[in-house]
Amino acid sequence: MLMLAGCAALRGGGAPPPARFDIGLIGDLPYGAEDEQHFPHLMQAMNDANLAFVVHNGDFKSGVSPCSDALYDARLALFHTSKHPLIYLPGDNEWTDCHRPLAGGYDPLERLTTLRAMFFQGDQSLGRRTLPLTRQSSDPSYAKFRENVRWTYGDVMFVGLHIVGSNNNLGRAPAADAEYVERNAATVVWLQQGFELAKRQGAKGLMLIMQANPYVEDRWPADYAKGLHIAPPDSTPSGFSGFLTALETEVLAFDKPVVLVHGDTHYFRLDKPLLSPGSTRTIAHFTRVETFGTPNVHWVRAMIDPADPQVFQFKPELVWKNLVTPRSP
Repeated sequence: MLMLAGCAALRGGGAPPPARFDIGLIGDLPYGAEDEQHFPHLMQAMNDANLAFVVHNGDFKSGVSPCSDALYDARLALFHTSKHPLIYLPGDNEWTDCHRPLAGGYDPLERLTTLRAMFFQGDQSLGRRTLPLTRQSSDPSYAKFRENVRWTYGDVMFVGLHIVGSNNNLGRAPAADAEYVERNAATVVWLQQGFELAKRQGAKGLMLIMQANPYVEDRWPADYAKGLHIAPPDSTPSGFSGFLTALETEVLAFDKPVVLVHGDTHYFRLDKPLLSPGSTRTIAHFTRVETFGTPNVHWVRAMIDPADPQVFQFKPELVWKNLVTPRSP
């Protein structure tokens, strides 16, 4: 039996969560100078919206911009301009890719340690108003994994997972592979615990959020993928296979709606790519959402109603000032 830490919910003297609520989803922003000009418009649009909280699913810089403490400080200050609680999850550009010369030639593991110290302290979210979080690090067996988080709002559970692009840090160097093995094992446990706790609490739905596109399509039958012009996977061992196996098992055993939100490939999409084993029939209660990313500085609204059998609906929210030809809504 998995040992389960508690799941944070809103606390204090405030009103209880409304039965229906909206949240904002962003990621892969801001990258360069143009994004930095557009990002305040994005933040203002979300600040003006009636949102319970905002989630940034990683990559707050480009893969070739410097992985410096100064840039991290600037991004932390930017996140704190959110009027709403903001939960941030790591992306590969913030640490795994920092060895690149244009990114400063840093040690990725040292940058990961710095990232954890700067962005994942305490049991509260970022933002001007905060949300209590349960961290995996509350279990001494997983003390370093402060970035894996969980919280409940209303009757819905949210689970943040540290799974990143660049093949989840697998295949570049022996030290990177060792880091991957340890973190991936911890993250799979966190995933499993989230589903088990959601069942125990009677959650109406579960949303998983992470940075990497795990390429669910790589598990499709070859003929089905070919018919949809999906390229076959290459021969590189996947850093996502263990996660996807665990995800499929947990989703099939959970009879409520499940959403996976990720970024990484900068292409807004809303689909149902997880197939029942041995078939091309979609698992109906699983939905994937990919957030916008540079150069498209927009956000996704998730509309959550636990009384609705589907629980989750999604709407792309265009920030009119950030369009190629700016205009008013």
